[in-house]
Amino acid sequence: MQFPADFTETMAAKAETVAGFLKGLANPQRLLILCSLAEGERHVGALIEATGIAQTSMSQHLARLRDEGIVAVRRDHRTLYYRIDHPAVGEIMRTLYGHFCREGPL
Repeated sequence: MQFPADFTETMAAKAETVAGFLKGLANPQRLLILCSLAEGERHVGALIEATGIAQTSMSQHLARLRDEGIVAVRRDHRTLYYRIDHPAVGEIMRTLYGHFCREGPL
């Protein structure tokens, strides 16, 4: 297989971007949040209950996930609902959910 002349340069740039993207996911608390969201949209209270993460930490993690375009938020009166919004994260979390989020042996 022949690669274009700029293949290495292009792949290096993409690798940096992907590494940064994965670093945003590579946090135990954010993974707990995303495992919960892999089951569907959840309000903040349900996320706190499902994960055991304190409200202040939850707010910080959700803000980071929102800023990175990983989750989206919907407001219904005073309640905020979160869902996975990034298509790649949806695919990643479906795989991780099947292997790690459900109860059972690792």
